[in-house]
Amino acid sequence: MRVVSLLPSATEILFALGAGDDVVGVTFECDHPPEARTRRVVSTSALPEGLPPAEIDALVSARMAAGEDLYHLDEGVLRDLDADLVVTQDLCAVCAVDVSVVDDALAYLGCRADVLTLDPQDLGQVLNSVTLLGRAVRCEAAAVRLLAGLRTRLDAVATAVRDRPPVPTMVLEWTDPPFAPGHWVPEMVTTAGGTPVIGTAGKRSERITWQEVAASAPEVVVCAPCGFDLAGSVPLAEAVVTSGRLPPGLAVWAVDANASFARPGPRLVDGVEALAAILHPDAGVPLDTRLARRIA
Repeated sequence: MRVVSLLPSATEILFALGAGDDVVGVTFECDHPPEARTRRVVSTSALPEGLPPAEIDALVSARMAAGEDLYHLDEGVLRDLDADLVVTQDLCAVCAVDVSVVDDALAYLGCRADVLTLDPQDLGQVLNSVTLLGRAVRCEAAAVRLLAGLRTRLDAVATAVRDRPPVPTMVLEWTDPPFAPGHWVPEMVTTAGGTPVIGTAGKRSERITWQEVAASAPEVVVCAPCGFDLAGSVPLAEAVVTSGRLPPGLAVWAVDANASFARPGPRLVDGVEALAAILHPDAGVPLDTRLARRIA
């Protein structure tokens, strides 16, 4: 089978299932596992590199309002790869190539590839994506094993924090302007022994104000800007602290959003474990310092 993955989380799942040899095309963001970087790149970003968060937000908002795409799909590469299966998403036009773009491209090229659209809204649906992909690439047994391991780890976190008071927690999915978390992130916080002070599981992230952040009275603020790894998140979290926009005395952390918060794949469980270690350092859940760093 020849698979083109237009979603970094799907690429991660495919490799975790042992189907990496079937993956022939990926996006410019597919960087885990490192072997994914050796596949042909089918889509690239239409945004300039190196912009600060406020300019990224303004540019994305303007292009979305104008109905412009945020990604370039290379139809020539897609045709050359002769895929049997294309995996895409219908979750967020800011995060990856939208399914409508893929459908149009395949129709234009006359390609007969099957299209699997993933649209997880919460943690349970993220895990179900493993089942869907396992079935699509005939790796059902591997999917069962992977899911069993992930659920065992989630159960271990839940057990470790069960008798501890929930910690009011604000996860920022963007820092300038601030965005409250949605989709699976509030559920991650709850599983890790926190209370998400703003944000609703299964709903989209939403633009908020710093006044709303302060009024929500968090004890911990976690900066998890979508599209940034830990090295990129640290200066953004530092900027939030030095701006004076947060009440004094809050614990502020930067995390690797790409690895363990923004992408709906197996490494969300790493994010839950990191959150548990941040919120309840005495609960016995070890902190992976590659994923999180305290700023204040």
